[in-house]
Amino acid sequence: MSKNPVKKVKLIIKTTLKNLDYRAQLIIIGIVVGIFSGFASVALNFGLWKVSHYLIKFRDNFYFILLPAIGILLTVLFLKYVIRDFGGHGVPEVIYSVSMKGGSLKKRSYVSKLVGSLLTISSGGSAGPEAPVIMSGAAIGSNIAKYLRANDKIRIAAAGSGAAGAIAAIFNAPITGIIFTMEVILGEWSTLNMLPVAISSVTATVISRILNGNQIPFKHHLINVNINDIFAAVGLSVFLAFFAVFFVRTLKWVKLFFEKSIKSIVLRAVFGGLVVGVIILFFPYVKGEGYELVRILISGEFSNTLLVIFVLIVMKILATGFTLGSGGAGGVFAPCLVIGSLSGYFYFQLLSLIFPQAQFSGSTLFILSGMAGVLSGTLQAPLTGIFLIVEMTGGYDVILPLLLVSFLTLTITKLVEKHSIYQYDLAQKGYLLRPRTDARILSDINAEELLEKDLIPVNSEMLLKDLIPLIKKSHRNYFPVEDKKTGKFLGMVNFNDIKSYIFSSDLLNSIIVEEVMTTDFQQVSIKDNVVNILNKFDQSRAWSLPVVENDKFLGLISKSTILDHYRKELKAQTES
Repeated sequence: MSKNPVKKVKLIIKTTLKNLDYRAQLIIIGIVVGIFSGFASVALNFGLWKVSHYLIKFRDNFYFILLPAIGILLTVLFLKYVIRDFGGHGVPEVIYSVSMKGGSLKKRSYVSKLVGSLLTISSGGSAGPEAPVIMSGAAIGSNIAKYLRANDKIRIAAAGSGAAGAIAAIFNAPITGIIFTMEVILGEWSTLNMLPVAISSVTATVISRILNGNQIPFKHHLINVNINDIFAAVGLSVFLAFFAVFFVRTLKWVKLFFEKSIKSIVLRAVFGGLVVGVIILFFPYVKGEGYELVRILISGEFSNTLLVIFVLIVMKILATGFTLGSGGAGGVFAPCLVIGSLSGYFYFQLLSLIFPQAQFSGSTLFILSGMAGVLSGTLQAPLTGIFLIVEMTGGYDVILPLLLVSFLTLTITKLVEKHSIYQYDLAQKGYLLRPRTDARILSDINAEELLEKDLIPVNSEMLLKDLIPLIKKSHRNYFPVEDKKTGKFLGMVNFNDIKSYIFSSDLLNSIIVEEVMTTDFQQVSIKDNVVNILNKFDQSRAWSLPVVENDKFLGLISKSTILDHYRKELKAQTES
């Protein structure tokens, strides 16, 4: 009896929320998701700090190199056998849910990647905490929308708001949270999505600032940008594009190596973790997320030869590749910032060596530009790269070179890599369906909607004279031919093909349908997606194609019907 009042209150709240205007629903979703995303981000950051601080005491022991292998192995076992949510580092899964599943994510995604990244990064694995917390925030938003039984559009907006809140809270960067979500996760700038995304981003940032204070992660002194810096930024973009492409391809190559060479996920985790451990032994700067190295670079306390800096860049790329490729959980945001900062510093030192008389504003400008450039090139999200650096450093004084470097690096990178690190696998599998693109519009239409069933079937043994009354009765030019006994689909008769026989009574009385039917044509399955159906139209150059399932004729699909449904779907998506 005591539970009844609680259930009644829950029912009242749920019913009230469901009956609210969709804008009111989105506002409430944005606030609630922002609160939970903020707590998730703060909890992960605190956990990483606590566990990493505890493990420092093992640094001087010889078995310290085993820690990454242990962490990645525990991550793999936890995700595969405990949570049963193995595979991927977070962001691609969120993009997939938005593209293909109406923003639907499982409840277990609340914690799966959070715990996985805690195990991976705190043990020394080279990855960032951003992607796992994005996954967690998006799952929270998705399931709140599910609880309200909201439609797909609201659920997608809710998932996006969770991702925005997560990024905003973890970087103390509300504008970046909004831009990243619109640019990378949702792929469109619409008012429906902007409302909860902005509210969630601001709410999560407030939660983070209440618990952690209003901190700027990477502080720097005021920079006066001069004309030499602007010219140098062009060359820097080419330099950064090289490292961005190298990073993306390394991640792909390592993943492919593990998939082809090591089938056991346990052996992958151990081998990959040992490689990372050995790298960390000789290059301790590359372990974990690597933000401490970025702080040292910006502060001007780092000093090394060009060769050492270049080797550090390569080692950070390899360490990240082996961490994620072997099954570790984490993201690429933090590695991008480390690789970018080192690349920018390397380029500055190289310029100073080649042009000792030239006046530049100092290494910090190139470090900040390097972070923005590599992030923009790797994620193919220039606005995210620009505003993340601006908000993380308070660097509005360097926004001009940041703009130039980010967009130039992206442009050069896209000449080599068509898709970002988040989008590559999805695009390969045909799962990257962005809003208001042809692929996305067509994906919302299924073959069953296009089926035209008003055709009159004929049997193969029928004389042409018996077909004439059916031609008069039908308004179609096509007639499916079926086996008289089994009903099996055999072919099609086109009225245009038998016109020459109509005025000859001898031919009408002597020729049967089987002799004039066509069997050389493409067939469509009811399970085919519309993109595949259109490809079959292009290959056959036909205007209509039969739909056949288990040797039974179901109907006809025509290009005109597809075009009609496409226009209706385009109008519906444009008005949303």
